[in-house]
Amino acid sequence: MYNYVLCCGSTADLSAARLKERDIEYIPFHFFLDGKEYTDDLGQTISYPDFYAAMARGAMTRTSQTNADEFERYFTPWLESGKDIVYVALSSGISGSYNSALLAQKTLQEKFPSRKIFIVDSLGASSGYGLLMEELADRRDAGMDAAVLVDWAEKNKLRVNHWFFSTDLTFYVRGGRISKAMGWFGTIFRICPLLNMNNLGRLIPRRKIRTKEKVIREIAMTMTEHADNGTAYDGRCYISHAACLSDAIAVKELVESYCPALKGKVEIYDVGTTIGAHTGPGTVALFFLGKVRND
Repeated sequence: MYNYVLCCGSTADLSAARLKERDIEYIPFHFFLDGKEYTDDLGQTISYPDFYAAMARGAMTRTSQTNADEFERYFTPWLESGKDIVYVALSSGISGSYNSALLAQKTLQEKFPSRKIFIVDSLGASSGYGLLMEELADRRDAGMDAAVLVDWAEKNKLRVNHWFFSTDLTFYVRGGRISKAMGWFGTIFRICPLLNMNNLGRLIPRRKIRTKEKVIREIAMTMTEHADNGTAYDGRCYISHAACLSDAIAVKELVESYCPALKGKVEIYDVGTTIGAHTGPGTVALFFLGKVRND
């Protein structure tokens, strides 16, 4: 039995049931919907369909990251029980939660000098971050100790490829992830930008694809170029979506046709409320293990 707690943020966008099954703890972010604050508890307080329907109606959203005091409150009972902690944070390229966790680590190491607290910057988001957590849980379950696990995470986290597209650019423009001009042209000319997460954990527009049908093909083809062993890839493959399940299924079917070893194994999750507050409805993301992100 392992003697440490493996945990992540709610922004890893796995289901509460899946995290419980894998014995992965999560620490929630917070979001605001038309000024009312909610805890990002993986769709339990407000369902994902209701959340995205509110956004589609024009509801204003913003998010609040886990702060250092909250990390201390979550970490302390685990440390008091004699457990070490491996906390994997949402990418520092899009959130300050990694730095908040480091502040809590510094304070608690002084209070619990015999315990170890490891903080890892995932440089990932949504179910790509979740995919990394599952890989870590596999190795923990196989007996890997905390320090070795953290070393593995640092050496392999950039192998988790993140590719995204959206059919509604409204919230990407609002959040500054794409320019107003690109958003206007995208709407007029039905352009769906293909983005990925770079080696600094930031979302970067890579290609301008016209029409949803073409970007669905492009994202699936891109996987064959970047995945381990190309079309022979048989590792984990996750898709997350923001209120556009049919698009996610279309990506899944193409991926499984291009990579036959994945037939029936691609998993689909919801983009959670924290990430979704910035992307809005219409986003599909594809995650897999492959070439190291180096730009």
